[in-house]
Amino acid sequence: MQSVRPSRLPEAAPADAYDIWAQSYDNQPDNLMLALDEQLCGQLLDKVLSPGKLIADVGCGTGRHWQKLYDLEPSRLVGYDVSSGMLDRLRAKYPRAETYLVNGVHLSQLDTAGCDLILSTLTIAHIPDLRAALTEWIRVLRPGGDMIITDYHPAALSRGGQRTFREGQRVIAVRNHIYPIGKIRRICRQLGLREQNFIERKIDDTMRHYYEKQGALPLFERFAGVPIIYGLHLRKSDAAE
Repeated sequence: MQSVRPSRLPEAAPADAYDIWAQSYDNQPDNLMLALDEQLCGQLLDKVLSPGKLIADVGCGTGRHWQKLYDLEPSRLVGYDVSSGMLDRLRAKYPRAETYLVNGVHLSQLDTAGCDLILSTLTIAHIPDLRAALTEWIRVLRPGGDMIITDYHPAALSRGGQRTFREGQRVIAVRNHIYPIGKIRRICRQLGLREQNFIERKIDDTMRHYYEKQGALPLFERFAGVPIIYGLHLRKSDAAE
């Protein structure tokens, strides 16, 4: 007998969904994706962070990683997001933050080849045109500059996984695009990015308690062994190479 896949929730546009989510986004101690992203992002950033860098955070949200970035006294830290609600929350925490609301892929406030590090966490599956976005990020990245990406794993998305949150009695899903890891790597190579590191985490028993607290053990059983998040460290080719 053919198994029946659970029905999917209709997905809201990222800007609309995150405007709603912004009010509770920083108060999610039992959010598995945020916990895993903190681990992966920290592991990847440890290899590239040093004082005095110009850093752009694309999809910065509420600035979850900004304290560790500010601690290294960057020459400039610039945040971009599609959600005005998320940016409002970021500026409430960091009143002097330089942030911009974006509609599309252009980072017009950044000069060509002027950025030392592009950071983008839990974001690229929300972007309709990945190649266009990466092309713009590479434009502003200096030769030899670094790019750190983390996101919901396409293997989970392709099995019906959704990025959801609860707002009152509603469960809201955010629109995602499925970019297989092989496609991401191919685009990056074509655009002159060299892969430095790749990390992925699969759903395993160490994560069971997150699902138990949400009353979602059937979801745990369904996705056990499936990669749920990945992280990439990429480097723009140096003109001298």
